[in-house]
Amino acid sequence: MKRVITAVTTVLLSGSLFAAEFDTKKLDELYSLIEKNNAGMGSVSIFKDGKEVYQRSIGYADIEKKIRAKNNTRYRIGSISKTFTAVMLLQMVEAGKLSYSTKISVYFPSIPNASRISVEHLLRHRSGLFNFTSLPDFGSWMFTPQSRAELLSRLSKLETIFQPGEKTEYSNTNYVLLSMILEKVSGEAYAELLQQRIVKPLKLRDTYYGGKITEEKNAAYSYFKKGDWQKTPESDMSIPLGAGGIVSTPTDLNHFFSALFNGKLVSKQSLIHMKTLVDGLGMGLIEFPYYEQKVLGHNGIIDGFQSNAGHFEDNNVTVSYISNGTSMGVNDILIGTLNLYFGKAYEMPIFSAAIVVPTEKLQSYVGTYSSPTFPLQIVIRIEDGVLVGQATGQSAFPLEAYAEHMFRFDQAALKIAFEPENSVLILKQGGGEFRLTRE
Repeated sequence: MKRVITAVTTVLLSGSLFAAEFDTKKLDELYSLIEKNNAGMGSVSIFKDGKEVYQRSIGYADIEKKIRAKNNTRYRIGSISKTFTAVMLLQMVEAGKLSYSTKISVYFPSIPNASRISVEHLLRHRSGLFNFTSLPDFGSWMFTPQSRAELLSRLSKLETIFQPGEKTEYSNTNYVLLSMILEKVSGEAYAELLQQRIVKPLKLRDTYYGGKITEEKNAAYSYFKKGDWQKTPESDMSIPLGAGGIVSTPTDLNHFFSALFNGKLVSKQSLIHMKTLVDGLGMGLIEFPYYEQKVLGHNGIIDGFQSNAGHFEDNNVTVSYISNGTSMGVNDILIGTLNLYFGKAYEMPIFSAAIVVPTEKLQSYVGTYSSPTFPLQIVIRIEDGVLVGQATGQSAFPLEAYAEHMFRFDQAALKIAFEPENSVLILKQGGGEFRLTRE
């Protein structure tokens, strides 16, 4: 649920889209290339008219035991869980159990501004409640079990950053509270509700609320690249709830989104309400542009997992990709996947070998960098012979050398250039360039 500076997961292109008789060999070539160059692990699925037309898995579910990823390998999907949660809330509204205007003080009077925050404010990220996963101490307790009472106590101490309805700002706090509301309204645990309301009706085979990762459940571990693949610690699943705690596969995600947009989970009116965008967000939905088309879906990050699922309504095409380890940006993988599926021009990626930099030379980059024009400090240090960066309040990320004084973190499309003689760091990401000076 935490991000590294920026989670780059939208697909931004221009041009025209047309239906395609796609070349599966080209898609296979792309994923084989990624796997051969050790640039990513995970699974992808493409649906057309509700049926799977392509599936591929690369890499390992468990590197230590050399268990290969398969089409039924299950991954944590992070914030795509929010779409499932929103669907169940809309179902409750349809059943008359609560309304969009219901104030959360009915359930949680201890939450700041509870008498002014509605269920719809939570669904649309317009509550003004601070995102608890951005708390400075979140990393110290994210791996420790939390009871509902403990979690609610933590959320009750959060600040409000704007008044309800004033603007939109993404916050995991909203969907953890929605998960607890679902439990209060139904009298059932979130995990059981998920089974009753979505998994069983859609006959999903590999979707459930997450717990400890085990081989018996065909569950993948997640990894990050720091020289070799390193296993990522597991967030305790008592914490994310319906904000990020579901486990699934790309195939099941496509079944879910295809069913949702084809009217099998909520009414037509509810779906219209869910898809109505305010500041680019719907209810548990995010809009991704691709050519002139608008794709509705969601993305997710939790531990070393990255996921993205989107539905093209005009074409009735659904695409989901889940990674349990990547050094190639997920956005780049998705652009390649979509361009090849829709028959657009695409050049296969070229992978260059990382440059090995001696530790004594890496020392010349170490320090804390800041700038009046950049909101975060960047700390550069060496861990196990690898240069590592960390922005204020965010997770550390390994930096890979690709030229003299030049480093990259492809997972977030981030590049850093050093001028050691001037004690300067130049950060480039998302079209922006920032010059920071060593303190």
